[in-house]
Amino acid sequence: MAFDSGDVAWVLTATLLVTMMLLPGLALFYGGLVRAKNLLSVMSQVMGVGAVAILVWVGWAYSLAFSGSGLIVGDLAKAGLRGIEGDTAWALATPGKAIPELLFACFQMSFAAITVALVVGALVERVRFSAMLLFTILFVSIVYAPIAHMVWAADGLILQTGAIDFAGGTVVHINAGIAGLVGVAFAGPRIGFLKEAMPPHSLALVLVGAGLLWVGWFGFNAGSALEANSLAAIAMLNTFVAPAAGMLGWMGIERWRSGKPSLLGGASGAVTGLVAVTPAAGISGPLGAILLGLAASAACYSFIALAKHRLRLDDSLDVFGIHGLGGIVGSVGTAIVAVPMLGGHGGPDYSLGTQLGRQVGAVLLAIGWSAAGSAICFYLTRIALPLRRDADEEREGLDLSEHGERAYNP
Repeated sequence: MAFDSGDVAWVLTATLLVTMMLLPGLALFYGGLVRAKNLLSVMSQVMGVGAVAILVWVGWAYSLAFSGSGLIVGDLAKAGLRGIEGDTAWALATPGKAIPELLFACFQMSFAAITVALVVGALVERVRFSAMLLFTILFVSIVYAPIAHMVWAADGLILQTGAIDFAGGTVVHINAGIAGLVGVAFAGPRIGFLKEAMPPHSLALVLVGAGLLWVGWFGFNAGSALEANSLAAIAMLNTFVAPAAGMLGWMGIERWRSGKPSLLGGASGAVTGLVAVTPAAGISGPLGAILLGLAASAACYSFIALAKHRLRLDDSLDVFGIHGLGGIVGSVGTAIVAVPMLGGHGGPDYSLGTQLGRQVGAVLLAIGWSAAGSAICFYLTRIALPLRRDADEEREGLDLSEHGERAYNP
């Protein structure tokens, strides 16, 4: 099979765009949302878990995800990327076309890194740096690699059912959201939760981070076509309109409820729209993508504004509220937006009821695997290391107590 230089160049670029979502995108977005005394600790955790995920991916997780023929997980035949040379081909959807398998491994590696980095947001301002590094080793091995195999490997269980997950609604967003929820149960709430204000310290950093995430998401979604073709163009257009609709939908609800649409709400709505369209990016038309963005922003806003505090859930940066719930809305909604009447690309024989059942099944399996696997990962981490800093160190801020530095001079 021949390598097309255009496809190779596009996937190289998409891989770099997704990596930019991690650093600096997610680091700035999360960093702006916490209190100033914890800014560097959050950035360090995003940076640290990303680095660990990269090494685990090369060591054995890529092989578990994309080699072998198991329904649940692969094997270790390609551990350490053994047997993969520069000219080893990874076949594409178009017959006779391929990209280097090393490039495919790099592209998928960027997904693994940002997934575990998303989990950080649920636990910031109280969890130890070393504990998150150990959790990353376990999570990428036990949770992420098997779900990636089930969804994207040719013999994977979820792919075999016919469920659609174009760019990671289950693999990345539901997975990270559920893992964050489990982590909150293990770590407990921050000191002062529901008793004192914990506002974002820099909305400017939040906006810069959200902008970088949006730009990087074009690599996430359009890059998942793995070819420079019309499918990538469809995914790119949807990655424009869904977050635009999510942003305006969230700010519109704020305007209706309080009279003041906020920048934080706009950024949150944009990310929610991006999350929701991720599984549907390659099969939805623009109208369907707009509807997904609006539906997800309404669902996620309602949960965060009305249910989160009633449940006493200290999901610090709303990882479940945006990524978990937005991923569920998007993954189930993929069946609806694929309908040709809405401009979807489901084809003339498309059956909404059948596909809806497949999507719900995939969501339930992803939730169950992530919940059980993440509980094992956090349990083992807590046995090996203290999960949290002590109370005095948490009050002082993790920048000083954990890393011995300040983000800003006093």
